[in-house]
Amino acid sequence: MAEFKLPTETIQLPSKGLLYPKESPLAKGEIEMKYMTAKEEDILTNANYLKNGTAIDKLLQSLIVTSINYDELLIGDKNAILIAARILGYGKNYEFNYIDNEGNTKQGKVDLTTLKEKPLNDSIKAGSNEFPFSLPSSGNAVTFKLLNGSDEKKIDAEVKGLQKINPNSSSDITTRLKYMITSVNGQREQKDIRDFVDNYLLATDSRALRQHYMQISPDIELKFFPEDEDYTGEGINIPVSINFFWPDSGV
Repeated sequence: MAEFKLPTETIQLPSKGLLYPKESPLAKGEIEMKYMTAKEEDILTNANYLKNGTAIDKLLQSLIVTSINYDELLIGDKNAILIAARILGYGKNYEFNYIDNEGNTKQGKVDLTTLKEKPLNDSIKAGSNEFPFSLPSSGNAVTFKLLNGSDEKKIDAEVKGLQKINPNSSSDITTRLKYMITSVNGQREQKDIRDFVDNYLLATDSRALRQHYMQISPDIELKFFPEDEDYTGEGINIPVSINFFWPDSGV
C-alpha cells in the first residue's frame, strides 16, 4: 500500500512551556502540527460537533502531531495553535466585519502572521503555575493559577448545571474564580475558597484579580487596528468562530 507524507510545522507556544510540569511534552514550549486536509474540513462541518460546540477542539486535536494531553493546554497556547491551524489550512489573510466607534459595520483584513505574542510576565517561573496576589481593597492574600482546557470544561459544566437549577441565575464570574483561586490567606480547602468567593470577595477585588490574570497570561494579541487616521483605540478584537477557518463554509 502506498504511503503518503503530510507536511508539518513546529509551533511555538506563548507560554514557552514554562507553566507545565517538567515531565509534560508541553514543557518543551512547542508542538508539531500537520497541515489541514479534507478530513479536517469534514470536522468543521460535522453537525454534531457544531451543535455541542466541540468542532474547533476536534479540529485542533486532529491537527496536533505531538503526543500531548490536549486538555492540559493553557488557553493562550491553544489560541496560538488555533491561529497556526488557520494559516496552515487557509492562508494568512483573514477578512471579517467589525463595528467602528460610530456604530458602522466595516470590513477588516489582517495578516495573521503579524499577530504578536504578549511579552512573558516576570512572575512566570519554570514549572510553576501558581501566582500570588494581594487583593487591593480587602488586603486578603490569594494565590491563583492560569486555567487550562480541563478547567474550562469543568467550569462550563458547572455553569450549565447551575442554570438548570435556576435558569435566571448568572454564575460565570464566580464559578471561574472558584477554579482560578488556589488559596486564600493560606487556606487551600475548596470549601473555604468557594465560601470566600460566594460571600466575602469584594467586587473591586474580583475585578482587580481578573485584570491581573489577563495581564500575566501568555497569549496571542488577537487585536486588529483599523488604518483609519482618526482611530485611536486599543484595537478591535478579532472574531474567531467556525468561519475563521472556513469563511465560505456557510456555517
